[in-house]
Amino acid sequence: MKIKIKKIKPDCPIPSYAHPGDVGLDLYSMEDYALQPGERKIFWVGFGLEFSDGYAAIIKDKGSLPNYGGVHTMGGVFDAGYRGEYNVNLINLGDAPYQITTGDKIAQLLIIPIVRADFEEVDELTASVRGEGRFGSTGKK
Repeated sequence: MKIKIKKIKPDCPIPSYAHPGDVGLDLYSMEDYALQPGERKIFWVGFGLEFSDGYAAIIKDKGSLPNYGGVHTMGGVFDAGYRGEYNVNLINLGDAPYQITTGDKIAQLLIIPIVRADFEEVDELTASVRGEGRFGSTGKK
């Protein structure tokens, strides 16, 4: 799939796959910043994208950030019609500051196909084995 990319900041790294077969494109920090415990911050990544309708760009965690620092992404859904600068919203859920340096991988970008829902209002839903079972409905182990 061809995706057009526009560098809004000339020195921004272009998203890249680290390994053959990877589904997430690495996104890179354009600044040095110490993210404090409990702090949220938007990191602008310096580019905009253009891709076909029927797809979305989703921002997701890098495995190492939550594992080593308790840092997670918050939200991050970009529609096909969006042409502005992409960003990564991070929160530090750990108990120590997490140092981010220019060029660090801070999130992953996934381009995924989207099915648009056409809702039909009904009085009852078809019965299923699970029914209305919620948290723990399949057992705790």
